[in-house]
Amino acid sequence: MAEIHDDVAAEKADHETELRTLDRPTIQAGASTPWGMAQISRRYADGIVLHSTASHGGFHLDENANATVHALYRNDTEFYEEDCEWAKVAYAFPHLFTTYERRLADRTLRDYLPDAYERVTGAILDGSQSHMRDRQEFESRHRDDWVVIAALNSDHQPGLVECIATLGGIRGEVGEQRFMVPRSDYVIGRHGFVIDPVKHEPYDGPSSFVSWAARR
Repeated sequence: MAEIHDDVAAEKADHETELRTLDRPTIQAGASTPWGMAQISRRYADGIVLHSTASHGGFHLDENANATVHALYRNDTEFYEEDCEWAKVAYAFPHLFTTYERRLADRTLRDYLPDAYERVTGAILDGSQSHMRDRQEFESRHRDDWVVIAALNSDHQPGLVECIATLGGIRGEVGEQRFMVPRSDYVIGRHGFVIDPVKHEPYDGPSSFVSWAARR
């Protein structure tokens, strides 16, 4: 555990050192963005500006800079929001980002844009390398299983969790089934809780969801 903390501390120190070598001056704010008026704007390079607004933010690339972005990552709007799409900018202009930021960008693209990532890089991703691939594998593996979409601690049977589940965890116009699950069993995995038909029996008794809705 100490080694992990040491690695994180070292990475943070390297990141801070690299940041000091990069020129990201604050420029006049007030630009119009898809997220509102920019309150803070930083220029990473000519034609590449990071805008922050009261609610969100992201990069704006001018026409020349945007043309440098790989076609499979390029946004015609020339704006790239700060949660995921910033990683497209980091991939296109790695010299403007720290080693840590580049690593985070690579992970972001693998997690949320695996199809484009594979086509751009030639890599083949599995569930351990991409959150979305892991989700897709989970959905494929459990398409015929009951997957919980809503759960409440039972008012009627203490120690149990009342669950509403659908096949494959699909929401919408699909059939639902209720189950009672011991609280000690109800540990939600990365993509949801799968009903074990051997341990968790269907339930059609009084529902805690009714009383919960009434309290709201």
